[in-house]
Amino acid sequence: MAEKKHVKAHETTVTFPAITMPKVLKPLQGFVDFLREQGVVGLAIGIVLGAQIKSLVDSFVFSFINPLLGLILPGNGDLGQKTLRVTNGEKVAVFTWGAFVMQFISFAIVAALVYFVVHGLKLDKLTKKKEK
Repeated sequence: MAEKKHVKAHETTVTFPAITMPKVLKPLQGFVDFLREQGVVGLAIGIVLGAQIKSLVDSFVFSFINPLLGLILPGNGDLGQKTLRVTNGEKVAVFTWGAFVMQFISFAIVAALVYFVVHGLKLDKLTKKKEK
């Protein structure tokens, strides 16, 4: 019978060299340190994915929720076309409350998705290593 070998995992630490700026560009040193230390690439990926999720949620609200609520609520048209007209003599103010409600529904869905993804992947438990 063949023996099983146990291999220990090794942790590799990559240390980037400090980047020093010429005196003319010295005010940018803090920005360069921020880019190097804060994981800006991960942040950029998160922003791109977040924008795409928002686009998808907006499409869902516009295509499905908006027409359904338009059928339920009194008046003609879908939710985005619901308005309140206030007149004062010859002056007319039109409040597009339906469009606002649509945007609020989109916001609530995106916020819920972010919350459940962060908690589902346990990203809220991640902490930075303490500096010595």
